[in-house]
Amino acid sequence: MRLPRSFAGWTIAVFGVLAFALGLLGLISPDTMLAMLGFEVLDVRPAGDYTYVYMAASSMAAVNMGVYYVFAASHDYTPFFRWTVPFRLVTFTVFTSLVLTGAAPGEFFGVGLWEGLGALITGFALWREGKLLPSRQEAPAA
Repeated sequence: MRLPRSFAGWTIAVFGVLAFALGLLGLISPDTMLAMLGFEVLDVRPAGDYTYVYMAASSMAAVNMGVYYVFAASHDYTPFFRWTVPFRLVTFTVFTSLVLTGAAPGEFFGVGLWEGLGALITGFALWREGKLLPSRQEAPAA
């Protein structure tokens, strides 16, 4: 696998590696991840509590997402980099709203902040490299 060739690529690679690592942590030790996010960790889970199922599903999604990001970064796939910026800003907005409305604990804001800052840094890197907006030259020939 190749290393990223651009600043934007590095921002995507770092995000991907962190997503992969945190996804693995959630799979291996869901209680650790719950505690990091500010959620209550119970000694015993009652029947019908699917917290661990949800943690496994979201952690597996994070592992997969991490792989996608690292793969895109290693291939300097700029269109993917561009698409992550607005969607990560939406994620920031949703996660921050959950904290502000009291639906999620304050520690959960860290996830939103991670998404939002990451999106802004990637967006800045793309802008600095002149790749924030697609050029007509990138369009396939008709």
